[in-house]
Amino acid sequence: MIKNNLKNRKKIDSIFKVASKIITWSSLVVLAVLLYHVSITGISKLSLDFLNNFPSRFPHKAGIKSALSGSIWMLTFVTLISVPIGVLSAIYLEEYSKKNRITRFVEINIANLAGVPSIVYGILGLAIFVRFFQLDRSVLAGSFTMSLLILPVIIISSREAIRAVPKSIRLGAYAVGATKYQTIRHHVIPIALPGILTGVILSMSRAIGETAPLIMIGALTYVAFVPETVMDPFTTLPIQVFNWASRPQAAFHEVAAAGIIILLIVLLFMNAIAIFLRNYSNKKYDF
Repeated sequence: MIKNNLKNRKKIDSIFKVASKIITWSSLVVLAVLLYHVSITGISKLSLDFLNNFPSRFPHKAGIKSALSGSIWMLTFVTLISVPIGVLSAIYLEEYSKKNRITRFVEINIANLAGVPSIVYGILGLAIFVRFFQLDRSVLAGSFTMSLLILPVIIISSREAIRAVPKSIRLGAYAVGATKYQTIRHHVIPIALPGILTGVILSMSRAIGETAPLIMIGALTYVAFVPETVMDPFTTLPIQVFNWASRPQAAFHEVAAAGIIILLIVLLFMNAIAIFLRNYSNKKYDF
């Protein structure tokens, strides 16, 4: 009986491995096809004029200057808002909070918020930031809305990274007279930093590609100026690409493909910085 159960488990394990490989390679093939199609379609449209021109009714004159500037503005403020709040919340929940019903209730709600559809955050941002606080269709309103969207992911990933720090590190710091704050500041956070940065990478990658919350709060699809303050209207690369892709003219689809390439370059550059910092931390605190 035991041999039969072991045989069945090995068979199921083999089937699961094959299915996982098929799904993984199928996804990679689809991704490669999409990237190839986008590259072939949009590579001819990439130029300095494309980066320096504003959107236009004429495809050969259309550019992404306002959308690229809006994305940079928004990502900057989303990072400044969400990362400190998310990491500090994770530190409090993991190191300082008492393990009671209230804490468990908060933890469950944070986990649930990580799976809420993005359009719900758009409705929330419209009601709170745009209408209640009267921030209108500004960079600040968009940044607050996107910060709400990615905060649960940052908190959860940061908590897991902090929890993974060996307990012996904390006990060793306490043994030589360090306070709780000193232990967290000089030992726990530096060691947990690679995991925290991984969560930040995933969160910012989601933020840069979202359109539904920004459309919901009224981000513009046509902006012929660069935002100069946080209260200026704005657009972002995904919204601009969506606007071009929805046009019936094939020329606009080529421009949309070029916008996707720029969006991918910005995303890869941002992730490369975070990955470099994560790898540096891994080498410095290698356990």
